[in-house]
Amino acid sequence: MLSKINCCSLAGIDGYIVEVETDISNGLPAFEIVGLGDTAVRESKERVKSAIKNSDFEFPIKRITINLAPASVKKEGSAFDLAIALGILTAMGQVNNCKLDEYMFIGELSLDGRLKPVNGVLPMAVSAFHEGVKRLILPLENADEAAVVQGLCVLPASALQEVVRHLNGENEINAYTVDINSLFNNYNEDDVDFSDVKGQDSVKRALEVAASGGHNCMMIGSPGAGKTMIARRLPTILPPLTFEEALEVTKIHSVAGMLPLKTSLITARPFRSPHHTISAVSLVGGGKYPKPGEISLSHFGVLFLDELPEFSKTALEVLRQPLEDGVVTISRINASLSYPSRTTLICAANPCKCGNYLEENKECRCSPNQIQQYLGKLSGPLLDRLDIHLEVSSVSFKDLEGSPSGESSKVIRQRVIKARNIQLERYKGLKIYSNSQLQPAMISKYCRLDDKGKALLKSAFDKLGLSARAHSRILKVARTIADMEESESIKANHVAEAIQYRSLDRCFK
Repeated sequence: MLSKINCCSLAGIDGYIVEVETDISNGLPAFEIVGLGDTAVRESKERVKSAIKNSDFEFPIKRITINLAPASVKKEGSAFDLAIALGILTAMGQVNNCKLDEYMFIGELSLDGRLKPVNGVLPMAVSAFHEGVKRLILPLENADEAAVVQGLCVLPASALQEVVRHLNGENEINAYTVDINSLFNNYNEDDVDFSDVKGQDSVKRALEVAASGGHNCMMIGSPGAGKTMIARRLPTILPPLTFEEALEVTKIHSVAGMLPLKTSLITARPFRSPHHTISAVSLVGGGKYPKPGEISLSHFGVLFLDELPEFSKTALEVLRQPLEDGVVTISRINASLSYPSRTTLICAANPCKCGNYLEENKECRCSPNQIQQYLGKLSGPLLDRLDIHLEVSSVSFKDLEGSPSGESSKVIRQRVIKARNIQLERYKGLKIYSNSQLQPAMISKYCRLDDKGKALLKSAFDKLGLSARAHSRILKVARTIADMEESESIKANHVAEAIQYRSLDRCFK
């Protein structure tokens, strides 16, 4: 008595088919699961046994061997419960269906046979579709998530009995669908808006440049100057997510177990703001059972690090490679996992421990040595990866008392979209989508300067002692500013503004 049932497991944010092979033979009663399963997989024996009995099916008093193939790859989680139970029932002849190879089964079983939701269903559904699986049976709570995969028949069930009756042709489960267009059409306007910000015109201009080119940004200013307020409004001026981007963001949140129930697709750009006590593993991902970190959860969105000098140096330094490559690679003995991390990093910091170093009307109580020590927590290589440095001064009483008169996020977003479209057209076929992603070999081609611009950049390079990476950042930002003005060439005024955004380099050295 042998049966084979399709299930799925995860490697990073991608799924792969797992074949659940069940053999029932005579001998002393035993129940063994092989195939490098973790504790949750091994414990499924008790869940499956109770679920089968409490669903009024016969559980065999024989030797049961379950193999999760490929056996050389580690399996994690409780998503195999349903497939294991059906494998046993099929081998016993209690499930009669000659087309089981067209199905995939995902779900955790309760002791009474109810199906409970699992994490990572979206990448599993995508994998099932690409592998030619026609029908996916899964818990009812996961149906919205899986139904965004067009061309895959999603069959949600609430209990093991319901699945068996469907397979035996007694009571068919209806296919579940969602309207993809309505998900984007029902997108709610943001609760925050750039028009809420009073004053700070130069900072808002710099954030628009950052949004237009996907540039990382650093804001330095006194407490209460508005750094956090402005950062939280950056997602409101970023272009809307495309379907492909929304799918990838949703996959990451699904794998991390952070996708709300009955949510089909994340259609808003994520904004993540972890506390400064966060560990390096939580920030970039990993752990005993690897999960995406904050930098991956903010993929295609914004990662905001407030009070940057308060973060541990270890946590900050591990950000360097993901920021440069746009992907986090986690290596283990058995495999290497990759999580995408194409995010816009926005950092905020006080200029010193008391926060008054840049204030004209407040006295700074910190000594020059204390200021240097506070700022010295941030390494040069990390700062080089921040394209834009800003000084954020306190808002004047006049600006606070005045009514908000700034542009709304909707107006700014239209300009950002126009600049992004110029970049998409320019880099078509190159697998880069914004100026911040330009590789060194591409900079010489797309960021050419005239003699006046070169002289200006050389002067700044000599006076500020900029690194080679900072030199490249200036050219990328200048390219973005030119795109915002719909200028094919980079002019001297574009270079001057870009240099202005590196004026804090000297302060950190």
